[in-house]
Amino acid sequence: MTSQSVQSVRSPSTTTLWRPTGPQELALVEAADWRAWPPRLPEQPIFYPVLNEDYAIRIARDWNVPASGVGYVTRFEVGTDFLARYPVQQAGGRTILELWVPAEELAEFNRHIVGRIEVVHEFRPQP
Repeated sequence: MTSQSVQSVRSPSTTTLWRPTGPQELALVEAADWRAWPPRLPEQPIFYPVLNEDYAIRIARDWNVPASGVGYVTRFEVGTDFLARYPVQQAGGRTILELWVPAEELAEFNRHIVGRIEVVHEFRPQP
């Protein structure tokens, strides 16, 4: 009797990121089959995903809702090794953590998204 070794195929390690967004940006993500973020506008030199869900919720609820009538929180996975090139930025308190991706690197960033971008929260004005 011979023995066979079974090799398991491991996925590369990923990091979960969140992005608060409004309806216009979300429509562009949907048009990209939920796999990429749209290019930045000229006045948006940085794409900033955030590192925790609570921070994303606060932005979507407190900024996106007043600005556009609805706010969404998205969640997505990016290869951890790739993300090492972007130092974590503390944009306020201890838990207000972001990555700052220069607009000209967003296409490369999108190529390292693993799976799909998904909407995990939706906020609308309170009656």
